[in-house]
Parts: sequence; structure tokens; C-alpha cells
Amino acid sequence: MKEKRKFSLKRAKFRAMRHSSTAYAWLIYLFLYLPIAVVVLFAFNENANNIKFTGFSLQWFSVLAKDKGLLASFGNTIIIAVISTLVSTVIGTLAAVGMWRYKFKGKGIIDALLYIPVVIPEIVLGISLLSLFSLAHVPMGLFSLILAHVTFQAPFVVFTVRARLFGFDRSIEEASMDLGANRIKTFLNVTLPVIMPGVISGALLAFTLSIDDVIISSFTAGSATVTFPIKVMELIRGGIKPDVNALTVLILAATSLLAVLTQAGGLKKKSKRK
Repeated sequence: MKEKRKFSLKRAKFRAMRHSSTAYAWLIYLFLYLPIAVVVLFAFNENANNIKFTGFSLQWFSVLAKDKGLLASFGNTIIIAVISTLVSTVIGTLAAVGMWRYKFKGKGIIDALLYIPVVIPEIVLGISLLSLFSLAHVPMGLFSLILAHVTFQAPFVVFTVRARLFGFDRSIEEASMDLGANRIKTFLNVTLPVIMPGVISGALLAFTLSIDDVIISSFTAGSATVTFPIKVMELIRGGIKPDVNALTVLILAATSLLAVLTQAGGLKKKSKRK
């Protein structure tokens, strides 16, 4: 009887822990996704005030198509994100491979300096870049924004690619060169395909950081160039317009579609391997 009671108590405790863990997980998901759900809901609100939902409407998507200022700011954000991601991915990948492969004086110092753009506050980095651009007479605009974004994106690419390089078997590079390939062909045909998941991950992280950045961009954009985060920050002072929510819904839809296609492609590759 005592053993049965102990077993029943353990079973009851296990059920209670499982239910509490499930409830805790749902609370976390609610905390993360409820704000997004509110934004999506008010993108279809017929009322211009984002306070109360009064009815379903698609009018703000047509208003968005006519809002040239908002669309221009989003276009600037995409241009800056794409160019800076490409540049930072190339620089970060080459830097990660070079620091992983070669030993030289000052390597530890360079490695430590890579963490500075990551750990320092964004406002400090923004002021520093603004001072540097002013001293170097760099014109404020798309070019200065791209340079600023590459500055804080490149270290993240380095860290991601270098993590992929740990455990890399150098014997396959040696085998490639023994078969007649030079270092460039070996890197392009052997090393790069192996570390490509890390390169893609670093590029996606850099792209996300670029689109999301507002503090550094506000210091290095100048008065003529406006990005989407800066535009939203300006609109907050007078109240967010519903067409901003509409554009956010379109961005969320594109991001979700990309995630689904990526997962579907991964599942297809796994099924082919099996």
C-alpha cells in the first residue's frame, strides 16, 4: 500500500510539473507574440486611431501604397541592409578563415577588438562613428549608413563562421591541393561549401541587425536619408498611423514565407539523404 501511495504521489507531482511547464511555456509565447498579434489586428482596423478595434477593413493597405515617404524609408532600409550584409559577409568570412588558419603577432588583440562593437552600447558606437565621419569628411547618407552597418555587422559574421570552423578537418584541404588545386580553388570548392551554413547564418543575422537598427542609424544617416526604423520613431511622437501596421504585416508575411520555404527545403534535403 505504501509503495502504491508513493507511486501515485510521484505520478501526481509529475503531472503537476508537466501542466505547470506547459502553462509557463504558453505564458512565454503569449508574452512574445501578443504584441505582434495586436499590430496585425490593428492593421485591419477601420478606425484611424490605434486604440479601439471598431471593424475589419483593408483600406490601410491602399493608403500605404500612396505613402511615398514611408515606402521610401523602407526602400532605404532594404538597400542598406542588402549592401551592408554582402560586404560584411565577405569581410567577416575572410577574417574568420584567416584568423582560424594562420598564427601571427597581435592575433589575440584583434580577436579581443572584435568584441568591442558587440558589447559597447549602441549610442556610444553611434557617437564614435559620427565623430569619425565628421573628421574624415564622409558625406552623411546611404554611404555613411552602409559603412556604419558594416562596422557592427562584420563581428557577428566572424563569430558565426568561426564557430562553424571549429572541428573542420583540414585533411580535405590538403587532399584537394595534393590533387592539383591551388589555395583559391580549394577554398571555393572545398572549404566554402563546408562552412556555407555558418556563412548563411551570419549573413541572415547581419541582415536582421541592419533592418532593426535605429540608434546607430540615427547618428549616421544625416538629415536627407531616413530609414524605416527612424521613420517609425518619428511617427511615435504624433501617433503611429495604421499604414505602418499594414507595412509591418507585409514584412511579417514575407518573413514567415521565407522561414517556411527554408524549413521545407531543409526537410526535402533530409528526405533525399535518407
